[in-house]
Amino acid sequence: MIWLGIDTSTKPLSVAIVKDGVVIDEHRDSRGLTHSAGAMPAVVRLLEEVKLTPQDLGAIAVAKGPGSYTGIRIGMTLAKTLAWSLQIPVYPVSSLEVLAAGGRWFPGLTVSIMDARRNHVFVGVYKQGEEKLEKHLAFDELLRFLQQAGEPVLWVGLDTAIYQEQIKATDLESYFAELEQQLPSAASLIRLAMTKEPVEAVHDLTPSYLRITEAEANWLKANE
Repeated sequence: MIWLGIDTSTKPLSVAIVKDGVVIDEHRDSRGLTHSAGAMPAVVRLLEEVKLTPQDLGAIAVAKGPGSYTGIRIGMTLAKTLAWSLQIPVYPVSSLEVLAAGGRWFPGLTVSIMDARRNHVFVGVYKQGEEKLEKHLAFDELLRFLQQAGEPVLWVGLDTAIYQEQIKATDLESYFAELEQQLPSAASLIRLAMTKEPVEAVHDLTPSYLRITEAEANWLKANE
């Protein structure tokens, strides 16, 4: 079966084609181009490069968030449109799990983070691929959680650079992923999707933001 993987949940864009368990091609771009302008052309270009058409696709894997509110919606819309028009299944996968995929052989805890501003992060904590925590929380809370766990930590994600000094100030046994592991991989997204179930219907596909939007928070506050 031929899979298309799409990850637009963060600044880097990643799309990939996997056929019968083999990565045919993968495109990753961290230049910060807007996904609204770059995602669909990247998919079209990728299919052209491997001499496939959309009708050759058998399944779609998409990063469902958390991450950029707009970026997630772009990837979701693209995946839903293709899946609906081609009548093929779509498999949503946590963006944090995708980011952490490169550290699945690390013997301790693999921690993927995305900056959520105001010293808060979206964080995924995994033990050799098994989820231990996926949450939006203050970075100080995360550090306390990891200190209580008492295991070595592999930090993954471009946003680890923002918190590196705070991490180094703790007594955690910390390691930082290599450069190539800091970017999400749509090929890894597809590998993870192969272990999951598709949404029952395309319209059931919804983003996972791990927190309400600022507009929703303001509405709730105004209507308390």
